[in-house]
Amino acid sequence: MTELRKDPVVGRWVIISTERAKRPHEFPPEAAPRREGVCPLCPGSERMTPPEILAFRQGGEPNDPSWTLRVVPNKFPALRIEGELGKAADGIYDRMHGIGAHEVVIESERHDIDLFDLPEKRFEDVLWAYRERLLDLKKDHRFKSVLIFKNHGAAAGASLTHSHSQLIALPVIPKRVMEEMHGCREYYRFRDRCLFCDIVVQEMDQKVRIVEETGEFLAFSPYAPRFPFETWIVPKRHQCAYEMIEGDQAKGLAAVFRRTLRRLNLALENPPFNFIVHSAPFQERAAEFYHWHIEIMPKLTKVAGFEWGSGFYINPTPPEESAKYLRELPE
Repeated sequence: MTELRKDPVVGRWVIISTERAKRPHEFPPEAAPRREGVCPLCPGSERMTPPEILAFRQGGEPNDPSWTLRVVPNKFPALRIEGELGKAADGIYDRMHGIGAHEVVIESERHDIDLFDLPEKRFEDVLWAYRERLLDLKKDHRFKSVLIFKNHGAAAGASLTHSHSQLIALPVIPKRVMEEMHGCREYYRFRDRCLFCDIVVQEMDQKVRIVEETGEFLAFSPYAPRFPFETWIVPKRHQCAYEMIEGDQAKGLAAVFRRTLRRLNLALENPPFNFIVHSAPFQERAAEFYHWHIEIMPKLTKVAGFEWGSGFYINPTPPEESAKYLRELPE
């Protein structure tokens, strides 16, 4: 059975996924080509995935090929939704059963299209599906947080080429989320203001790191980016959780998010990338001090020994330069 185990030194939880266990010879070299037969995410392959949880379609029946967006449980989940947490001690260590939810958002019925090439309304559907799944998973009191993310390209961790993103609901708050929450909480404690709201105000004032500004959102290169062309999208409206977005916001976010991804794709010639939706954990009183946002990270450099050992990142591209380059590209 999959387990969550806690590192007692730094407080980091690790998923020990025995169901995904591999022997040493089964870990392929990074550059190994991937072989694909029938795509399990294409229309007509619905029997190759678990039954859908959510779908957008015009007519048709559940689990038939008439969908335009589909959310299904991951066939090989990192965590499983069935069972109890089973929290236990193992001497000085802590562990629990690998309980959670692992879902795949199939962003389009088309195999030959990327997320950023979808029409704006279809991109909005993807963002709305994220919201709907968060609201549903929030009802399960075993879950403390949900991570929404996308891996685009093999080098960024994508195992299938059909455009998709993922959600993983966790029974714990990940260490990186806790660190971010702590920083925002401490800033609010000393200044009685939201850190991200202040970041938005300063970036709008300085203007040197802005990629795009709209009435509701700001896309910009962060002041201290870990990676070249790292880009954040932050709502100007103060909201702690992504699921709080409303209809007009989702429409506006789809427009700026899609344009930002298209700019990165044009500038960097279809780079592998990851994006992560940062949202307040469930059952946390974060309304005053936390601010949801999206972080987009093209995979242009490697994280190596120095970065792993120190927590420092070496970025060869100043954010002011990357923002200027992206800002001046055609939409």
